[in-house]
Amino acid sequence: MNSNAMVIVLMGVCGSGKSTIGEMLGKALDFTFLDADHFHPISNKEKMSKGIPLSDEDRMPWLEKIRDTLRENIASKRSVVVGCSALQKHYREILRSSDPNYEKMGITMKCVVKFVLLDAPAEVIALRLEKRAKEGNHFMPSALLKSQLDLLQIDDSEGIVKVDATQTPQAILSNILNLVLTQH
Repeated sequence: MNSNAMVIVLMGVCGSGKSTIGEMLGKALDFTFLDADHFHPISNKEKMSKGIPLSDEDRMPWLEKIRDTLRENIASKRSVVVGCSALQKHYREILRSSDPNYEKMGITMKCVVKFVLLDAPAEVIALRLEKRAKEGNHFMPSALLKSQLDLLQIDDSEGIVKVDATQTPQAILSNILNLVLTQH
């Protein structure tokens, strides 16, 4: 790794594998893994656990807290992987702004914050969420999947790397390593 920090944001809807793959990717690259779920205030978690989608008003302080943490890591030249839904372009812009050299109108590829979309069909994600709910492993119910899918907005000009999240975790990890490291 060079002397500059790198941020890889694993993005996607709930149940796409952000936490599982994020931990694996962090270990593989020797980067710190941050789970964006840990940055939510209790009020957001309570709202989601009741099946109520978050509003932009709910999300902004959460995204800004993540951005500030990323900014601190970049300034300290610490590379991180963060699992964060980052469903809309303006949410990703907030995260990109953690790079002090990022210019909104500039070329995204120059930003140290890279995005990888863990992409899977809604049916696959729904099955994962149902399994997770039965195990009591997460506050996000499957009822919120549709609202997240409706929010998901991908702009090809952003240079987001898309990875098939229906594969085994090891295959997903290998694909990310091949795709992201060849861009950096």
